[in-house]
Amino acid sequence: MTARIGVFGGTFDPVHVGHLAIALAALESVPLDRVLFVPVRRSPLKDRDPLASTTDRVAMLETAIAREPRFALSRAELEREGVSYTVDTLEELRSQGELFLILGSDALADLARWRAPDRIRELATILVAARPGAPEPDAMHGARTFDAPRLDISSRELRARAARGMSLRYLVPDAVWEHIKRHGLYR
Repeated sequence: MTARIGVFGGTFDPVHVGHLAIALAALESVPLDRVLFVPVRRSPLKDRDPLASTTDRVAMLETAIAREPRFALSRAELEREGVSYTVDTLEELRSQGELFLILGSDALADLARWRAPDRIRELATILVAARPGAPEPDAMHGARTFDAPRLDISSRELRARAARGMSLRYLVPDAVWEHIKRHGLYR
């Protein structure tokens, strides 16, 4: 039987409970056999590189997903030079099983701007979690929605809170919060 693999890409700068809740919801409701978290090297749609180093982002992700055996980290985009394109990642991962690309409805709204969106749809079923403040996903995008908690948390907001000296406790997994404090990230 072919494995059903969720592919969940992002900057994860930092990974937070919203990311984990969406991944778990996809895992349980689709259902999937596992979810690969794919940290981006450099996003083509963002005008800056991640604030935390690749080493810190990987360490935070590894600690965040360590207790869920169906979650795994993929270094596919980190090991490729240059800008990270989802289509390239899906091409690389397609031999591992049936792929399901996990997106928030905010990301789905931008899909037309991505490299080769039609090829992305050929390589993976697009799974969409509704996000607060983002357009509701519709059938026109050819995506499948799934029931995920609508947590209004963004990495951008968390970085801003940390820069103001505010705690991220309960917004990120405890081990991620400890890593951020220990390494003075986002100050």
